[in-house]
Amino acid sequence: MLSKSNRKAAVVGAGSVGASVAYALTISGLVSELVLVDVNSAKAEGEAMDLAHAAAFIKPVTIYAGSFEDCRDAGLVIFCAGASQRPGESRLDLLQKNYAILRESLAELRRVGGDGILLIVSNPVDVLTYAALKITGLPPERVFGSGTVLDSSRFRHNLSCHCGVASRNIHAYVVGEHGDSEVLLWSLAYIAGTGLGRFCELAGIPPVDRQEVDARVRNAGYEIISKKGATYYAVSLAVKRICESIIRDEYSILTVSGLIDGAYGISGCCLSLPAVVNSRGRGSPLELPLKGEEEEALRRSADILKAAIKQINL
Repeated sequence: MLSKSNRKAAVVGAGSVGASVAYALTISGLVSELVLVDVNSAKAEGEAMDLAHAAAFIKPVTIYAGSFEDCRDAGLVIFCAGASQRPGESRLDLLQKNYAILRESLAELRRVGGDGILLIVSNPVDVLTYAALKITGLPPERVFGSGTVLDSSRFRHNLSCHCGVASRNIHAYVVGEHGDSEVLLWSLAYIAGTGLGRFCELAGIPPVDRQEVDARVRNAGYEIISKKGATYYAVSLAVKRICESIIRDEYSILTVSGLIDGAYGISGCCLSLPAVVNSRGRGSPLELPLKGEEEEALRRSADILKAAIKQINL
C-alpha cells in the first residue's frame, strides 16, 4: 500500500502514455520518489532527466530511470508498457502483443517481490488487468486498471458543454469495457441532485441528444488518434486522479476496472464499475440500480471481454 511513509511510485513503460503519467505525477507533488522503467533504457533515462531538470519549479521529488529491481519497494507500480493504438485499431486489437509484454514484465516484478498496488493502464486494460490478477496471484484490491475513469470524464465534459455546468459538478458514469462496448449510464446522470432530463427542463435548455453524446464519448479515442496519432494527456491525468485517491486515502468513487465476482450476475472478468478507491486499493464494486437496457448492455460488454480472455488461454 502507498502511504505517507512510502510515496514511491514506479512507471513501467516510458512511451507517450508512461512519460505523460510520469509528468502528471511529477507536477502533482503526490510522490516523493519516481522511477521510470523501460526496455529502452536510454528513453527512460532521457525522460527522467527531462523531468528531474524541473526541480526548481516543483515540490521535492527524486526522479530516475531504473530497472524492475527498483520496483521492489514501490508502493504503487503503474504499468503503461506496450504498443499504442494505431488509426483503425480497436483496443482489443492490441491484446496479443501487449499481453506478451505484460506477461514478461510481471515475471520480473514477481521475481523482485514487493507489496505495492499494481495499476494497469495499457490496453486492452480490462483483459490485461484480469491477466495481471491471474499471473501475480495478488489480492483483487491490489490489482486494478484505469478502466473508464477517462471515459466518464469525457461523458461529463460533453454534458458540461451542453448544460453550461462545470464538469466537476456533474455525476455521470461510463461502465463496462474501456472500449467499443462501454455503457453510458444515462439513468444515473445527475446535476445538483436532479436527473439530467429534469435539469434541462428547469434550466430552459433543449434535452441532450443522447445518441450524439454517446457517439462522441465512445469514439473520442479513435478521433484523437486519427488527428494526432495517439492519446496521452487526458489518460495521464485520469491516472493521476486514481493515484491521488490511493496516496491520500481519499475513499473516492472512481470507475476503475477490477475483478467482478457476482455483480449483476457477472463473473470471470475485469471491467469498470464505480468503486471506492483508497490506500488499500479498489474496494468491492458498487451494484447500482441500472435500467434494464443498461444492465443488458453491461452483460454484453462482459461477454465480449470474457471472449477476449479466452484468446490468451489464462
